[in-house]
Amino acid sequence: MLNIIFMGTPDFAEESLKSLIEAEYNILAVVTNPDKPQGRGMKLVASPVKQYATAKEIPVYQPEKVRNNSEFIEEIKKLNPDVICVVAYGKILPQELLDIPKFGCINVHGSLLPQYRGAAPIQWAVLNGDKTTGVTTMYMDAGMDTGDMILKEEVTIGEDETTGELWEALSKIGGDILVKTLKLIEEGKAPRKPQGEKYSMAPMLKKEMAQIDWENQTVTQIHNLVRGLNPIMGAYTFLEGKKLKFWKVKVLTNEEFLQEYEEMRGYDYKLAEIMEGTILLAEERKGLYIKAKEGILQVLEIQGENAKRMPVSDFLRGTRVMVGTVLESIC
Repeated sequence: MLNIIFMGTPDFAEESLKSLIEAEYNILAVVTNPDKPQGRGMKLVASPVKQYATAKEIPVYQPEKVRNNSEFIEEIKKLNPDVICVVAYGKILPQELLDIPKFGCINVHGSLLPQYRGAAPIQWAVLNGDKTTGVTTMYMDAGMDTGDMILKEEVTIGEDETTGELWEALSKIGGDILVKTLKLIEEGKAPRKPQGEKYSMAPMLKKEMAQIDWENQTVTQIHNLVRGLNPIMGAYTFLEGKKLKFWKVKVLTNEEFLQEYEEMRGYDYKLAEIMEGTILLAEERKGLYIKAKEGILQVLEIQGENAKRMPVSDFLRGTRVMVGTVLESIC
């Protein structure tokens, strides 16, 4: 059985660590990011990987940096791992560290490489409205997700699937495919497929991208933005100067909207003239509908300023929203 050092930080990585332990691999140590302050009290909180490793009584290392950290590198050399498994660790590893294990460093990446190299592959697959994505295992090199590929597993992305839902699904697949990869390595049967020159990047998300641009984004793009940023930060707009976050929405064509609400059919000729971002219907029992470019956006789950997430019916029960009000892209 292989002796493994595991490097990872979030719950996505925790699933892979669980899979290794269930497969009875010998985990020499876990390397994860330092504890971070969270909440109002800014109390230090351990990463999901550290919490799980601690519960399993596995030694944990939390270096502030791995580059130019000779003391940490020497500790890893002393452990003499056969393989280092890296899953969403959050730091680029130096060549000196990559060269330590006998069978190399293996990475689990949440995309079908060479698509979406980088920090946020799952998020960008949803944001871009992709129909499929998956998980790839690869041999790591000094580049950013550029190593030779070993195994891939493809999945379909649901039309309304959020980043959070896809993240959870891919994390479980990641654990399974990592175990399969290690078995192939043990048997000397692991393939090596170069990625080639055609690739795309998945950079870290920026806060400013969460703001809905009613003038330029289509209804489908807004729908993808909402589900792509759920549960990370939430897509937002402004209603009379107050921030509104959308957590779940649905896309309707103009005709679908008019079929559902026949009383609005008398105004169908006006829909094309109405400004994007205009509230068309806001009733507790019927819901919240907004004119958007190339369709109608139905809001299903919403969060008012300084409030909690809630179904839109609950929001409309406590907040008066006037039909004809135009939501603001910039405040």
